[in-house]
Amino acid sequence: MISATRASPPARAEAARDAAVTGPAEGAERGAPSPSAERYRALVDAYFDFIWRSLRGLGVPAATADDAAQHVFLIAHQKLGEIAPGRERSFLFGTAMGVAANARRAGARRRERCDDDAMAAAADGAPNPEQLMEMKQARALLDEVLDAMEDDLRVVFVLFELEGVPTEEIAAMLGLARGTVASRLRRAREEFHAIVKRAQARALHRGGKR
Repeated sequence: MISATRASPPARAEAARDAAVTGPAEGAERGAPSPSAERYRALVDAYFDFIWRSLRGLGVPAATADDAAQHVFLIAHQKLGEIAPGRERSFLFGTAMGVAANARRAGARRRERCDDDAMAAAADGAPNPEQLMEMKQARALLDEVLDAMEDDLRVVFVLFELEGVPTEEIAAMLGLARGTVASRLRRAREEFHAIVKRAQARALHRGGKR
């Protein structure tokens, strides 16, 4: 189920990606791009999709994920000189965690319609209506499960299970010991399966009342 719901950003997010690149450049002098501008463009090209998906996994709705991703890269542009080479993904994900937390505190989490573009991108070929419904239900269930997780478990779960980041890199990104990452991942998996079972039981109960 997890892999089926790990969708790429929808087609409309291309505009957000372009805005993340061109926005900070507005007002800059014309001419050959500077080394910092080239580095920033490389950051956006390499990590925009990762950050967009991470924001979704951290609780930012698809309807506002484009703006949130642009905000992450705006901060990265402002602090580009502080980002050590080789630590780009760690910096961006740490920034995304803060942006997502602010969005949740502001009550940004709300029910949304499933994005057909995102679902289509996650499937091979054009999905039929039944497949679309299954994908919508799977995405809704994943959102429900992630929302119910403790934040420290959720972060590790999103990075490892949804993004495939190795545990040693997660440890470096979060400043944790590998044993701590492994422990949180184990607890997150246990919590994930427990929440899924409860959600499925509720769905069966509702279905039995019809």
